[in-house]
Amino acid sequence: MSHGRSNAEVVGTTTVLGDHPVDLLQSLRPLVASRQDPTIRLRADALARTAHTPEGPGTVMASRAPGDVELRVRAYGPGGRWLLERAGGLLGAQDDVTGFRPGLHRAVARAAHRRPGLRMIATGTVVDVLVPTIIAQRVTSLEAARSWTRLVRRLGCPAPGPFALRLPPHPRELAHTPLTTLHELGIERARGRRIVAACAAIDHLDAVLVHRTGEARRRALTEVEGVGPWTAAHLARVGAGDADAVEVGDHDVKHLVAWNLAGEARADDARMLALLAPFAGHRGRVIRLLASAGQWPPRFGPRHALTPVERL
Repeated sequence: MSHGRSNAEVVGTTTVLGDHPVDLLQSLRPLVASRQDPTIRLRADALARTAHTPEGPGTVMASRAPGDVELRVRAYGPGGRWLLERAGGLLGAQDDVTGFRPGLHRAVARAAHRRPGLRMIATGTVVDVLVPTIIAQRVTSLEAARSWTRLVRRLGCPAPGPFALRLPPHPRELAHTPLTTLHELGIERARGRRIVAACAAIDHLDAVLVHRTGEARRRALTEVEGVGPWTAAHLARVGAGDADAVEVGDHDVKHLVAWNLAGEARADDARMLALLAPFAGHRGRVIRLLASAGQWPPRFGPRHALTPVERL
């Protein structure tokens, strides 16, 4: 019989207090891969999320009373203390809005007014956001959600804590997962190869996240096979709280920006970047605000025809 600490036993607690109330639902939405995501539970007043940390697996739980600014945090598992030390970043309390001027455009000002609690979060590592980000490349959100849920349920394991959540498979394990296994989970060979290649470089990716900043960080992330500009922007924004990261190459974001900032229903990446230039340093923040509280452009033409994964 093991005499170690029980997985359901709290390893520590802390309190996170920001300048303003954080909108948990909007701020942490990028961490939720699907409504059935087994790794996270997110509500307006509470969060429970599993994670792999340098010190081992853990689960972090945060909650607050209605209308309260203070978030009470507790953690479980070997990685619990590591998670507690970074709870402020995860919960958006350390987001720095210095230099952000929403009044430069009325659409941005309106979105910022509607979402005053939307904050940029920082998980402190790319370990748990790398794979769902690659899974979401060039497929519908529904397809990505299904594949991620299947992956976690099949290859993940029970997480520490009393919440019946699951840990995602660690990238070091996925680096040795056969492509046929990923294919069975709805991930075709091309994305499967990118997952395996990027997971093999997970230690390097985490080092880049910690030791580089800004554009240098994003460029260094793309040097890893399987990580393009779109994926690098997402990893930098969610892992490090990079408020300037822009998803170049995204099918919808460029149109979202052009529609809200210029009334143009269609645009390319160059046009998007030109429109976002006045918000340098906070371009990613503008995108998050517009995606949450802006207007989506009208859709034209037939929907993209999806190819069943069995044919890929």
